[in-house]
Amino acid sequence: MNYLSVCSGIEAATVAWHPLGWQAVAYSEIERFPSEVLAHHYPNTPNLGDMTKFKEWSIESNVDVLVGGTPCQSFSVAGLRKGLDDPRGNLMLTYLAIAKRYRPNWLVWENVPGVLSSNGGRDFGSFLGGLAECGYGFAYRVLDAQYFGVAQRRRRVFVVGYLGDWRPAAAVLFERHSLQGHPAPSREKRQSIAASTRAGADGGGAITARMVAFGEYSDDGTASAMKARDYKDATDLVMQPIAFSRTDDGRDATHDLAPTMRVAGHAGGVLAAAVGTDLYNLSITGDVAACMSTAGSTSSKTGPTVMQAMAVRRLTPVECERLQGFGDNYTDIQPKGKPTPDGPRYKALGNSMAVPVMAWIGQRIKQVEQLSERND
Repeated sequence: MNYLSVCSGIEAATVAWHPLGWQAVAYSEIERFPSEVLAHHYPNTPNLGDMTKFKEWSIESNVDVLVGGTPCQSFSVAGLRKGLDDPRGNLMLTYLAIAKRYRPNWLVWENVPGVLSSNGGRDFGSFLGGLAECGYGFAYRVLDAQYFGVAQRRRRVFVVGYLGDWRPAAAVLFERHSLQGHPAPSREKRQSIAASTRAGADGGGAITARMVAFGEYSDDGTASAMKARDYKDATDLVMQPIAFSRTDDGRDATHDLAPTMRVAGHAGGVLAAAVGTDLYNLSITGDVAACMSTAGSTSSKTGPTVMQAMAVRRLTPVECERLQGFGDNYTDIQPKGKPTPDGPRYKALGNSMAVPVMAWIGQRIKQVEQLSERND
């Protein structure tokens, strides 16, 4: 299967569909940093740039699938809701024009749930009507990434189209049991966060606090939906244990900690919890290890001396990559040999699709294709 990806971002589709043996014939991305990520990982796949200039494109290979998530700002509940009056929203019409030109058998389109109610639903209705005019049958469904193996609540509308018939599209997005009126049970709350979002590249024992409102957090085991603006505004927090310990014989007694939090060979240290840019001293209750006392003692005859606390911080770019289903440091491309700034990484990841959801859709398309071949 060959696919053409528009509004490519950092290519969740390629990460998801490469294991299926599918090939990208071209990308279409204009943002600088995502384009650098594409050039770094996929140097042999052309980036055609501005999708509004599709009439100038020269693609020699056949296109089996057209995939893209046109900019969602004009349809987001948090946005200005200008709908099709916003030029960014009009890119969904450009998507239809590209489909009409290349006539792929399959279409995959993604957007925020706000598209369903934008302009009283008329904007989304215009898109679906455009699909029909182009000869596509279609189905659409809201999918949440938390049910596909990542600890992130990320609900998105997915439209799948099939040239000439709606039934293959419905077979991709809807399982047989859901069509029979027996939906799968809802996800139970977990007591701890998934291992994929554990703190640091090799740390452990961390939990996330999902921001449900400004200043209010929930620790139900999932992160909030990642947004492009997260690189400017802190949302979810990670609470990670830190400890300073020493036994009577001088051995380091720390365990299950991120390596940077270890204080091997030292009798103690200063503990503080970092929240945003402010530091708050932790209160100390109960018995205090001698090495932490103000008397200056550096040893204890009463057993191990351990003090633990929680350091509060933001999610790291690596953790955000995991929340979207990418491999560690996928966006750490170090352009021009310099360290990759966190800001562009947060933004690109917030704009991306969730890889496991795209993998599921790709697998379903492949299954439908295989069934069709058997019936021919």
